[in-house]
Amino acid sequence: MSFYDKLLKIDRRWIYLLVAIAVIVPLLKPLRLPVTLTEPAENIFKKIETLPEGSHVLISVDFAPSSEPELKPMIVALYRHCFAKKLKLVTMTLEAAGAALAEDALSITVNEFNANYRDDLAQKGEEYVLDKYGVLKGADEDYLVKGEDYTYLGYKAGYALVVLGLGDSFTNTFSKDYSGEATSSQPIFKDMKSLSDLDLMIDIASTAAVEMWITYGKERYKFDMGAGCTAVSATQYYPFLNSGQLLGLLGGLKGAAEYEKMIVDAGYWVKPGLATTGMDAQSIVHFLTVVIVIITNFFYLIRKRRAGEKTNF
Repeated sequence: MSFYDKLLKIDRRWIYLLVAIAVIVPLLKPLRLPVTLTEPAENIFKKIETLPEGSHVLISVDFAPSSEPELKPMIVALYRHCFAKKLKLVTMTLEAAGAALAEDALSITVNEFNANYRDDLAQKGEEYVLDKYGVLKGADEDYLVKGEDYTYLGYKAGYALVVLGLGDSFTNTFSKDYSGEATSSQPIFKDMKSLSDLDLMIDIASTAAVEMWITYGKERYKFDMGAGCTAVSATQYYPFLNSGQLLGLLGGLKGAAEYEKMIVDAGYWVKPGLATTGMDAQSIVHFLTVVIVIITNFFYLIRKRRAGEKTNF
């Protein structure tokens, strides 16, 4: 067996090992490879930047655990931007399997902001106390309060019927939030009574929920809408971008990494998140795949020529 034959018949487990190393090393020691921004992602960021403090934003988390690695970093980055801008945020899900994911992402973000707020008070030497929501409050300071600054409605079955119901009333459609508290008593719904009162709606989905929100939500109640999706689904939403029905789009892990970069560059957060780290690993694996394909085809061509066989190259 020739040298080229041996290389072409190498045990595939060596390839698996190379891929594993290409994934693990960037995750353990991020390379911080540059992230190029795209217009659809920038449009969502710019829209939130134009919203004044207290504007009403709805984010629907419509994906299951199978899409969590791509879409959860996207959700966290959007939450961070909305809270940094002091927007009124309502979040929910139309996917039963996504209920816990949305709650976890929201909890992570709220705890981050409240912890930073506590640290700021400590540095200033000010006192703070726990209010009835368990949120730290200091003298004459702003902070995130459940029911005032944000709320999580949770899951409700019905897809289009739920959206149509929200077009009539948030509190009638979701009489209680995810924790069981009555929504009618939450101040956030004083000026945000229905979808018509939204300044922006963003759907992060791994299903056809985006099209459903456009059909039964945006087109009926005339709010601005952006979307986020898995990378494999991104191309199907470009017609909605071109028609103006979507103002922006975040596509897969790349879209999440773009948003992380934008909020860091704007000073809303201190460092990139999981999407940026994941993009390092993804980029290295893609590069390794291309190199392996080129090398194996080169060796295949050499072997054919040495054997005197006709090639199709």
